[in-house]
Amino acid sequence: MSAEPLSIREAWTQIPSPGSAETEFERFTGKRMERILQTVVAIGSVLTGAQALLAALSGMGAVDAVHIAMIAVVFAPLTAMLVCCLLGRGVRTAATMFAFLYVGALIAWPFVVDPADDASHQQPWIFFLVNVGVVAAMLAFALRMQYVWAIAVPLIYGFVRLMQGKFERDFWITTAFDVSFTVILGLVLVSLGWMFRAVAAGVDDVRGRAVADYAHAAAAAAAEEERVAVAALMHDSVLAALIAAERAESPRARDLAVAMAREALTRLANTEAAVLEEGSDEPVGSAQIVAELRRALSESGADAVVEERGGVGLIPGRAARALVLAARQAIGNSVKHARGRGLHIVALAHGDEGITVTVSDTGPGFDLDAVDEDRLGIRASIMARMAAVAGTARIESDESGTVVELGWERE
Repeated sequence: MSAEPLSIREAWTQIPSPGSAETEFERFTGKRMERILQTVVAIGSVLTGAQALLAALSGMGAVDAVHIAMIAVVFAPLTAMLVCCLLGRGVRTAATMFAFLYVGALIAWPFVVDPADDASHQQPWIFFLVNVGVVAAMLAFALRMQYVWAIAVPLIYGFVRLMQGKFERDFWITTAFDVSFTVILGLVLVSLGWMFRAVAAGVDDVRGRAVADYAHAAAAAAAEEERVAVAALMHDSVLAALIAAERAESPRARDLAVAMAREALTRLANTEAAVLEEGSDEPVGSAQIVAELRRALSESGADAVVEERGGVGLIPGRAARALVLAARQAIGNSVKHARGRGLHIVALAHGDEGITVTVSDTGPGFDLDAVDEDRLGIRASIMARMAAVAGTARIESDESGTVVELGWERE
């Protein structure tokens, strides 16, 4: 019940269970790789987008409302995607929007741009964003759709470009070169993204298996350590107490056997909570006992309070620990069997002379005599635990509820 064990237990409650520690740490490499890809796409798209914007603005001979609208339709979602990539939020949504709007702009290109203004052998500004549309698909879609986009978008551009040139022979050569170049580059970009993501996923999987193996090994080591500790406890304390009781003939020998049995029961009871923290006789204040009871209520999720009464006092640490553990068992029984209905805890301190803890509820109750012999929740965790420290435990239960009264008084 010292301050150090309390801090250890508080720290232990902050460690996530294997089921709760999921993607936040287990997929660390994959998340970092995704962030790197977003940053690289943003940098490349800024450079390519700036080139396309300059070409678009310099290619306008006069103010063309339709052409300006086309520029806005393409560059507004592109800007949104770049901002999201830099911030690391909403990337998939922005990339999806740009990928579809860019394809729509490509399809509408022959109908909104005057062929006389665009019927040269120079690539139009929309060409510079073909592979930007491909990397947007890489951020937004599954792998199969990424490859579809890497092939389909350049082909759509090629068809649009041929329409602008009225399928003249001279346009076939330059367009074929542009399409083949963008298809190859798009496939390379998608393949690189897939490769980097696959490597990151492999690293995460290996890390996850290593952590799981380590957790299993640590659990096995802890179980073996506990088994050895309990076996040593049984050999050193319990068997010694039984042998002393068997050989006790004089009153002094019987008193010694009783003391040894009480010590063995105390160590066995304390082993349930911490094998290596058996407790001591260092005095513990009643306020600390109340704090432990409130912690037990919080951990059980019960909607109840601990009422503190009486004067402040000190009792031996082992007695306090047994009292808290027995009260924890009573609280757990109330939550489990009575669903915590009407749960109420009263801690009545009698100064340095003792303390009484009452755990009551208004559940359906039970018949104490009908409890099976092999059910140790009451007999061992409450009755025997309190008897081991010369305390008292009284249980009353009927259809109106259950009352567990735990007490310890200085002799």
